[in-house]
Amino acid sequence: MRLPRLTIVVPCYNEALGLPQTAKVLLASLAQLRQQQQISVHSQLILVDDGSHDQTWAVIRRLEAQNDNVFGVRFSRNFGHQNALLAGMQAADSLSDIVLTLDADLQDDPRLIPAMVACYRAGNDVVLGVRDDRQTDRWAKRWSAERFYGLLTKLGVPIVPNHADYRLLSHRALQALLQYHERNLFLRGIVPQLGFPTTRVYYHRQPRVAGHSKYTLKKMLALAQTGVLSFSNAPLRWILGTGVGLSVVSAVSLAVILGHDWWQGALSWNPLFSGLGVLSGLQLLGIGLVGAYVGQVLTEVQHRPRYVVAQNDVPNHRTVAVPATRVLQPSQKGQPF
Repeated sequence: MRLPRLTIVVPCYNEALGLPQTAKVLLASLAQLRQQQQISVHSQLILVDDGSHDQTWAVIRRLEAQNDNVFGVRFSRNFGHQNALLAGMQAADSLSDIVLTLDADLQDDPRLIPAMVACYRAGNDVVLGVRDDRQTDRWAKRWSAERFYGLLTKLGVPIVPNHADYRLLSHRALQALLQYHERNLFLRGIVPQLGFPTTRVYYHRQPRVAGHSKYTLKKMLALAQTGVLSFSNAPLRWILGTGVGLSVVSAVSLAVILGHDWWQGALSWNPLFSGLGVLSGLQLLGIGLVGAYVGQVLTEVQHRPRYVVAQNDVPNHRTVAVPATRVLQPSQKGQPF
């Protein structure tokens, strides 16, 4: 039985301080799994530099020189966390039977990796790492995360609450994921749609290895907007319903006001101006919302590259990706992307 080849993909943005410790921990996890004969000796770690401004790439090059199982990919500029994840997975496609992604800060507990590999060997193509609580977050972060997941769920977006981007994919699940070509990536919504056998493992969020979070409020709001616009047209239906309702109310109110003023023998324009102000504001809101969807469509039809790679040290071994034997349910490879 050939052991599955595992690739761990780590997106890195200004992570020079903590990256040596992160690589040390992840390489130790790979060594442990190799020793237990759970994965192939050819398993590796891919580090994707998402246009960092510090010494992240220099650290990656040093790690490559020190370990034959570490490879780096460097973007020409910052293209975003989701694109860095995708680039790493695309680089790992031809090398791997399993791909596991997690962030460089190690807040996603790497001690869970053996359990995730065990779930794969038990027949699951998708293994999601899910936080068991958010008690370590500050109140504002916890409140905003709860609102974020609650809103997306109500809008019908296929999302797993408290799951970020800590996940394991089999080769056929990765092949299916790579068939999604949208430029506005929201992997948390795409992966649950793949439809392969899926399970969850729960973990407690760990402190950061070093540095601070790179996910600012602006980036979180942009990610939430991408999730909503990419997977739900409910806001458009809400605007339509609100417009119809306000039109009816406005027509009735106008008739009542005109009738009252005609009966009193005087015409007052103040209520009309107030109503027009409210309606104008709602119209601008609706136009802005439609514009956001149009902008999303514009980005997709332009077919611009998701990212530009300045340097890729990952070897291209398309001849070695042989289907791995699974313990309970063999994984059938998908068609090449």
